[in-house]
Amino acid sequence: MAALRWPDDVLEQFLFDHGDNTAFVDDYNTIDLHTTTWQLETIPAARFTGMPTGASDEGCNENYAKNPVHWVTVRPPQVARCWETHGTWLRPPLLIERRLLDPSTAGLQVLEGRTRVGVLREHLHVAPEHRAWVGRP
Repeated sequence: MAALRWPDDVLEQFLFDHGDNTAFVDDYNTIDLHTTTWQLETIPAARFTGMPTGASDEGCNENYAKNPVHWVTVRPPQVARCWETHGTWLRPPLLIERRLLDPSTAGLQVLEGRTRVGVLREHLHVAPEHRAWVGRP
């Protein structure tokens, strides 16, 4: 893992949270982990609208968007407080450039943080920009 030189937050969300999830591995097993670099970026809220997920999670952002208050309140209290005060998530989600999966595609895709992005789509108290880890080739 040290050879990847990924930020701890990315390692935890990508490898530890999903490394044994067969559907996640099937969605992302073609990504060259050694050549992917991660940077914390500020992204306008509007760019998250319509951002896809992996094939195994198709439609889940929309599902979370149906009841955003529920998904915020079932998280630890500090998550709800962060939304109330800052209009964004407590922990930056992981996005990837879609060309990591298919060189002919463009744009970003939600790799981890589907609930967070779904909640964002329903326009609770939402900040105009959000920080996210973005993986690029």
